[in-house]
Amino acid sequence: MFEWSEEQLMVRDAIRQFVEKEIKPHLTELEHGDLPPYDTLRKLFRTFGMDAMARDRFERQIAKEKAGDIDDPVKTTLSEGGGGDGGAFMVIPIIELCRYCPGMVTAMGVSVGLTAAAIMSKGTTAQKERWALDLLTLEKIGAWAITEPGSGSDAFGGMRATARRDGDEYVLNGSKTFITNGPYADTIVFICKLDEGNDWPDRKILTFVLDRGMPGLEQSKPLRKMGLHSSPTGELFLSDVRVGRDRLLGETEDVQARSGAKDTFSMERTGVAAMALGIVEQCLDLSVQYAKDRVAFGRPIGEFQLIQLKLAKMEVARLNIQNLVFRQIELARAGRSLSLTEASAMKLYSAQSAMEVALEAVQLFGGNGYMAEFQVEQLARDAKVLQIYAGTDEIQISQIARSLLGS
Repeated sequence: MFEWSEEQLMVRDAIRQFVEKEIKPHLTELEHGDLPPYDTLRKLFRTFGMDAMARDRFERQIAKEKAGDIDDPVKTTLSEGGGGDGGAFMVIPIIELCRYCPGMVTAMGVSVGLTAAAIMSKGTTAQKERWALDLLTLEKIGAWAITEPGSGSDAFGGMRATARRDGDEYVLNGSKTFITNGPYADTIVFICKLDEGNDWPDRKILTFVLDRGMPGLEQSKPLRKMGLHSSPTGELFLSDVRVGRDRLLGETEDVQARSGAKDTFSMERTGVAAMALGIVEQCLDLSVQYAKDRVAFGRPIGEFQLIQLKLAKMEVARLNIQNLVFRQIELARAGRSLSLTEASAMKLYSAQSAMEVALEAVQLFGGNGYMAEFQVEQLARDAKVLQIYAGTDEIQISQIARSLLGS
């Protein structure tokens, strides 16, 4: 794939019109945390039939499982949904939303992607029917809870949340932080360690599915943060939360939670490229128009070579990220997905490029770029998180290097 097809461009234009009508006028409320993004996202799903398509894919998957004709469990967000142009049509909304409101993509992706994907890939058929469909259609909001105050990049090594057996039940304790959708989540995938009195490094990793309102489960108010304000982020506190085995993902302690988490990390990282593309495209469009309109020393600043250099570098970054996205779509069409190392390389380059382009856009706008009135200020704040979540730049570099060195 080397360019968007006519049909894909039609879909892009339709989604762009939706964003201009339903999101752009409410950007201030979304960015100040006064308007949670979920009703707008549900309207997006209904308008473009994304909920109906998700329901159809889910029902076909469950029918296959019940008939014993089981495919590989759910793939990444881009490959899930089948061959053809399915990957492209899943990427386009991400790109278009990120031109104005990257936080909405994060809120949507964690619910529809990470939380639902964890259940679809490791859960029993009954668990999928109980929780996954409502997440895939956005009827309910999901959160994927792995990060803790003392862990961060060392998610498993620093994990202190525990599950302790008590008869036929488990008792969960611990806290999680930086949890996307945490304040509003209806369904929470909670990852912790099984406490059998053994040393921390030797403890099994278990995953449970929790529901809002369970006794002992507390969801904080949204945290204040640098950017991505339209994506509510919070903390979770568990104090003696009792759960049955029916909430243990896969209903067995033998499910490999570590490998499931790695699949989730790969999905997150590939999604960052599409997010970065939307941010870069918008920064470039705004910068080109500003370079034409802004006059200094008697002529448009676009006539100055240093401004031209900035615009040229932005375009190079846009082309490179777009080509990475195109490759991802082609792999999905072929029924393949990127390895964790490939996903890490893709995320590293895309995140760094988005941050560089956004900061150059602010610089090009000068004093105006530092003002909240101009959108490049918001995009610069939003772009920074791409270098942090789903694994920091440093973690991506480590993953890529270890793969190259065979260690």
